[in-house]
Amino acid sequence: MTDTDVPDALSKLGAIRDTMAVRRVFGEPYRLDGVELIPVASIRGGGGVAGGGASAEESDEVEGRAGLGFAVDARPVGVLVVKDGKVKWRPTVDVTRVVLNGQQIGLSAMTLLVVVLLWRVLIGHHRHHA
Repeated sequence: MTDTDVPDALSKLGAIRDTMAVRRVFGEPYRLDGVELIPVASIRGGGGVAGGGASAEESDEVEGRAGLGFAVDARPVGVLVVKDGKVKWRPTVDVTRVVLNGQQIGLSAMTLLVVVLLWRVLIGHHRHHA
């Protein structure tokens, strides 16, 4: 591993800190017809740093390496509405999440229905032959 690999990877942590800053969660406020709107988002992230060196046998042939990986998930969750000195929370509706949850519930209901029907067929078949 070279002397610059790890410091170079770690120097990128500043960009990660900026990405996860509170100003990313609370957007820039703006005014509309005397009402101040402050957008709010949910920000999640994760990452890692890895490095490795060459073994003693390989040290003349192979240099070690270092790397950095990071991912961010950001989605709007609502807006703070400030009007006449009062603050109200207005959540966003994530249509994709609503549709996916509906599909999961439908699939679960269909699976349960199939299990119940199979159970009734097997129990009825068993009782009929007993």
